[in-house]
Amino acid sequence: MFKSWWRALISPELDLRLSTHRHYETRIVAHPGNVLDDPSLEELVGMLRLVASRTLKGGELTYGIFSGDRERLSRSVVTLITEKATGKPVAFNTLAVMDATFAGEKHQILHLGLVIVDPDSRETGLSSALYGLTVLILFLRGGLRSRWISNVTQVPAIIGMVSETFSDVFPSPRNDTRQHFVHLSLARQIMRLHRHVFGVGDDAGFDEARFVITNAYTGGSDDLKKTFENAPKHRDERYNTFCREMLDYARGDDVLQLGQIDMAAARRYLLREMPKGSLPAIAGAAFFLLLQSMILPVLHWLDTSRPYGLLLPRRHQKQSKQKRRELTSLKQKGRP
Repeated sequence: MFKSWWRALISPELDLRLSTHRHYETRIVAHPGNVLDDPSLEELVGMLRLVASRTLKGGELTYGIFSGDRERLSRSVVTLITEKATGKPVAFNTLAVMDATFAGEKHQILHLGLVIVDPDSRETGLSSALYGLTVLILFLRGGLRSRWISNVTQVPAIIGMVSETFSDVFPSPRNDTRQHFVHLSLARQIMRLHRHVFGVGDDAGFDEARFVITNAYTGGSDDLKKTFENAPKHRDERYNTFCREMLDYARGDDVLQLGQIDMAAARRYLLREMPKGSLPAIAGAAFFLLLQSMILPVLHWLDTSRPYGLLLPRRHQKQSKQKRRELTSLKQKGRP
């Protein structure tokens, strides 16, 4: 188990198998279009289509990874859960990597993508691996640096999960939520450049004040459209009310959410998805607190290639000190 986690953190390619449940195995493959040969890629896509066919009666998805396009699969991260005894696929999640820029810096947004669970396996608690485990591993592999995530859905249960797990999420009915300019800038880029990722056609509208995509189910995702009555509800009624009041389900509206995976979100995932009284949950939370308060700033300061917020890499600090010494020397000599 520890060897698997170590490989997940340091290997340049991510194709990881973990025993996350008693009867199931979880496989996480990053950029399968780049790392898998044709037969392996065809087998993986076939398993995803098989799960989808058992869930979406009478329809077939045609966008994103379901197209089988290698280029799109090279921009995806696939989480597939199979039965240990039979190898039968029962659930999957597909993350997409989207490029964006803000304040002159390049960002890679993780789009949470499509989650489908076989109807016969929905009571087995697979959601923790499908929603959070992959994002957590990518966060760890990225040096614990925060990164933006996006989510497009009309399902109250998913809107609530994203709102309660990730940081700085907009929109959300939570009282601590508000829109920042970075939200708006990234949302505009997503709607201009990446609609194909979540199957939204060019004729769909976008309400920038509410982050609502109107008439969203016209770009290959038609069979995912739900009524409010059929959409899975959240245990907190405010998310259900939020969706009922914000979205026109007859027209086919979606919410575009933007948030961040950071240290606080990682702690929330560990505490919420693991039994609260268990030693792993406590140890995991303590470990992240220790990293955040003591070790993490030192590690990032020693990384000479990338900044961490306002903390500059060591080489930049050396350059700044050298410039200060030069300015002091010039002033002492009486030069401007």
